[in-house]
Amino acid sequence: MNHTRRDFGKSAMSALPPAAALSFARTALALPPNSKVSGVQVGIITYSLRQGIAKADLPAVISKLGINSVELMSGDAEAMAGAPAIPAGRGGGGRGAAGASGAAGASGARGGGGGRAPLTPEQMAAQAAARQALADWRKAATPATFQAVRRQFNDAGVNLQILCYNMGVTIADDEIDYAFRMAQAMGVQGISSSSTVAVAKRVAPIAEKYRIMWGGHGHNNITDPEQFGNEESFEKIMAFGDYIGANLDIGHYNQTGGDALSFIQRHHDRITNIHIKDSTRPTEPGTVSNTLTPWGDGDAPIKAVLQLMRKDRLTFPANIEFEYAIPAGSDAVTEIAKCLDYARACLEL
Repeated sequence: MNHTRRDFGKSAMSALPPAAALSFARTALALPPNSKVSGVQVGIITYSLRQGIAKADLPAVISKLGINSVELMSGDAEAMAGAPAIPAGRGGGGRGAAGASGAAGASGARGGGGGRAPLTPEQMAAQAAARQALADWRKAATPATFQAVRRQFNDAGVNLQILCYNMGVTIADDEIDYAFRMAQAMGVQGISSSSTVAVAKRVAPIAEKYRIMWGGHGHNNITDPEQFGNEESFEKIMAFGDYIGANLDIGHYNQTGGDALSFIQRHHDRITNIHIKDSTRPTEPGTVSNTLTPWGDGDAPIKAVLQLMRKDRLTFPANIEFEYAIPAGSDAVTEIAKCLDYARACLEL
């Protein structure tokens, strides 16, 4: 059973200084960030810092949080490298270099945009011009373009381990290849991707060409056979090739009623990384939960998974993905610090 916040307040959490205090102490002593706890590498996906943080500030913010491992959204990587952004239309956020999807023209990425007002002809023309500018920029990008991004994290004491490059159904093969060239230039150990079964089959030979693992990111969709919503769908894509694996999100997997602990025990050698978040399980078989909660308020097996990683010495990163609603009076950085405290307490018990 997961610890609740109240449980932690009475036990190990009360003995640990908060991440903000740890950050202050590190700054005062000029210590590098370190979120590898009891042999388990806790990290963060930059999607967690999507609100109110300039892309250029990501390495410094992550370092000050005390986190030394990052999963970098491809749009964030491109923005840090100087790519042109796609302008936002009415009621929607920009995509491309600075957007959450990180893949121009890719669907199936995090988030959604229901109820948006239609774009004006002027907005559509501006977006088309920006997409062309981004395409031209990508053609001109060299390995040095993205090596410079890695150096920004290295200089902050943060190890860039995973590139998140989401790949929707319309992605072209040359963009898939571009994603792997980006990953190769940055020296990451794998790519995570919100995608589909059909795209994963197309990715397999390209992943093998570059010898870089690609992990499909699961959500809580169990009705669409193209989505990675259950163990069967992950096993299906892993059969496409040795370099296709899983980016298991234990919060979303819990929302489907899946057993993340058993999944990791069976497939740990094909996991690129995991996402840690809390959620509630469905109340009826065959249904899903749509509720993400502050850590400790749900029943996702955060403690059990982290302690399994410690016991079995699993080396893939366990990345904080901050997605629950920010409480009044708080902000994303403060909540992420609480998540890091929670993970530390799980591993130091």
